Amino acid sequence: MGRADAVKPHSRKDGHPPLARMDLPIDTAALARYLIGKIVVRDLPEGVACGRIVETEAYVVGDAAGHAYRGMTRRNHSLFLEPGHAYVYLAYGVSYMLNVSSEASGIGAGVLIRALEPVEGIPIMQQNRGIERLRDLTRGPGRLAAALRIDRSLDGLDLCQEGPLWLGRDNHEPDEIGQSVRIGISHDADRRLRFYMRGSPFVSGPKSLNE
Repeated sequence: MGRADAVKPHSRKDGHPPLARMDLPIDTAALARYLIGKIVVRDLPEGVACGRIVETEAYVVGDAAGHAYRGMTRRNHSLFLEPGHAYVYLAYGVSYMLNVSSEASGIGAGVLIRALEPVEGIPIMQQNRGIERLRDLTRGPGRLAAALRIDRSLDGLDLCQEGPLWLGRDNHEPDEIGQSVRIGISHDADRRLRFYMRGSPFVSGPKSLNE
């Protein structure tokens, strides 16, 4: 039994209720923008840890930089689920990455969650990361996955219902959302498919992309 299956979820219905699947934009780029300001909630044995999404990247249909580009495989099948499911993969054998499936069922595309603003359970995240500096705790996709203890056991999970991991909402709305090219890719590198919360100190990447 994986760690995700062993955890009995704590109730968070009054705090960060799950996003409704019917509210998720089908279009991948639109979903990447929509998710800015939403909450990633992780239910762990020692408590709930969560962060506000401040940076995303869209990997759209037919995107040469996307994992679904060459079709469905055993590794990427979660990208072909209906919108709102987790696709978790290990990058370069080092860091896990959390993605959200998009488009209609059977069409491979998704949104990478690149950075969070820590909101709740900060001591848990600090212990998981082994650092205390708040700004660097979840600034970057590998860091946020480590802070929330996200791994392949969560791949394919429905993020639109309460469980060990879900996407939630609160009353916060971003003041302004910026847009830029994506970070660290070589294919389709000029496409402006990265979205971020302007003015947030928790956004990753160079300053030139965050203005």
